[in-house]
Amino acid sequence: MAAQQITEGALDAIFHDPQNAQARFPVPVLQCLQVKTLEGKGGGAAAERYRVVLSDARHYVQSMLATQANHVVHEGLLQRGCIVRLKQWQPQSLKDKTLKGRSILIVLDLEVISSLGCPEKIGEPTALESRPAEPQSTTIGGAGFYGAKSEPTQDSKSQVQRQLPTRTNNSMGGGGGGHGQSTIYPIEALSPYAHKWTIRARVTSKSEIKTWHKASGEGKLFSVNLLDESGEIKATGFNNECDQFYDVLHEGSVYYISSPCRVNLAKKQFSNLPNDYELTFEKDTMIEKAEDQSSVPQVRFNFCNIQELQDVEKDGTVDIIGVIKEVQEVSQITSKTTQKPYDKRELTLVDDTGFSVRVTIWGKTATNFDAPPESIVAFKGTRVSDFGGRSLSLLSSGTMAIDPDIPEAHRLKGWYDASGRNDSFATHSNLATVGAATGRKDDNKNIAQVKDENLGMENPDYFTLKATIVYIKQDNFAYPACRSQGCNKKVAEMPDRTWRCESCNISHDRPQYRYIMSVNVDDFTGQLWLSCFDETAKIIMNGKSADDLMEIRETGDDGRMAAEFEQATCRKLNFRCRAKMDTFGDQQRVRYQVMSASPLDYKAEGHRLAELIKQMTM
Repeated sequence: MAAQQITEGALDAIFHDPQNAQARFPVPVLQCLQVKTLEGKGGGAAAERYRVVLSDARHYVQSMLATQANHVVHEGLLQRGCIVRLKQWQPQSLKDKTLKGRSILIVLDLEVISSLGCPEKIGEPTALESRPAEPQSTTIGGAGFYGAKSEPTQDSKSQVQRQLPTRTNNSMGGGGGGHGQSTIYPIEALSPYAHKWTIRARVTSKSEIKTWHKASGEGKLFSVNLLDESGEIKATGFNNECDQFYDVLHEGSVYYISSPCRVNLAKKQFSNLPNDYELTFEKDTMIEKAEDQSSVPQVRFNFCNIQELQDVEKDGTVDIIGVIKEVQEVSQITSKTTQKPYDKRELTLVDDTGFSVRVTIWGKTATNFDAPPESIVAFKGTRVSDFGGRSLSLLSSGTMAIDPDIPEAHRLKGWYDASGRNDSFATHSNLATVGAATGRKDDNKNIAQVKDENLGMENPDYFTLKATIVYIKQDNFAYPACRSQGCNKKVAEMPDRTWRCESCNISHDRPQYRYIMSVNVDDFTGQLWLSCFDETAKIIMNGKSADDLMEIRETGDDGRMAAEFEQATCRKLNFRCRAKMDTFGDQQRVRYQVMSASPLDYKAEGHRLAELIKQMTM
């Protein structure tokens, strides 16, 4: 029965006869022969990708699920042998010499007809080979490519634009001609192997022009985040291209952007978008504002729930959604660097994980905020701070949506109206004891268990450790950081004795030193080196800041300096740690980073031990 559902010959038509593919195979039905997880180059859940092998009983082809279609794997529907119906896709023939014209199918949307799968492969399919085809005016749609002479269905027309308009005098960029004969690529399909592509994307954020000054020269750049139905990607313009395109691109507008435009591996330290690649504008890159401004979504979220914030590294960037529990009045703070006042407002958000978090919004966003408590608010682009356990701050490039029309908002609204209004909520103020409150498994470990269980060898692992500080490395215990609020990037001393931050494009008369400390701890099972950053290191150093210690060092009082470190040793603390594999030079090893530290609560510890004894005697 399953074999009769397969649309034999559909793959060959999609790649080699796009003019007639719509008429012959409006909704192809294929068999899934393999599903494999691919680790993204950026790592982490945001870069999760799945490779799928699809067959029409005659041929099979390598396919890649767009992230928007990952749910069929997460829900356990897409399995080896199952039957699927393709609803939206993008065929590609990669022209890299080493790949020799390999055919790739980017799957944007599909439906699993039979989730149980079939025990055997249907037919004897062979690999689909690419062969030259005449250039066609093509686009992506509900059923794939449409040729210039074939007419798509009315429903498909409503989803996509059949053919791009020829370029007019409004076109921006170098070169001549139009993109009327170019393929509309989904952002998800872009790679260094794609050629002669055009994307249709919305600018969701646009940076200010930044400049840099180094011994080797100086320059400037700006960047934009681009979004379409399939995903997001960052694009950057340097120097001449910065001048050429900065005034062309406007936040919120939709554009056609066509090659030549370099596709490079993404520099993850400068971007938090879930894409392994990024774009660099060139002088001949073509940019044209789209007539249809409604066909591309406004924003794309990758939410982290509030409980999960305890496992997010400080200064990480997350999207968050929750119910507004409290709204504070607008207040002002004065920058220590510029002496300028900044407006801020603090919100308290809760969600159905039983946790709350404080979110700070700034400037006009703070002063214009008028949403009442119990509204649903979604934030894209908030920075995680460990102040008070965990708190969030909306980035200047971030966005906020009140009562958005998305499934996550409707789910939270239903929960809050049904029971959440009367719930009590925990905070992240003490991560070391949060496990009991949230129902998480007991992750208390001793040092021997941390090593024997190979924590951090495959994926990041979190654990709580009770250990005594026996030694602190005193060389390079701090670095000079930018004094601008929320920056914390390393600054360099200039010939004029000022300290310059390339990230903020500003110079300071002095840096703010921040801890980056290595601490050796022991328990009854062994010893372990822990890495500590500024907030946790302050706790270890009895509240003294890195600035305080650097002042002592500059006085040349070695005895006093040694005494400060001596006072910090021989203390037993609760450490909440993350174990993660890192690469140092050519070697890999597990790094243990302290996420939070706190003195032992001997009363609570006594109760815990008594409970363990009781369980052992039952």
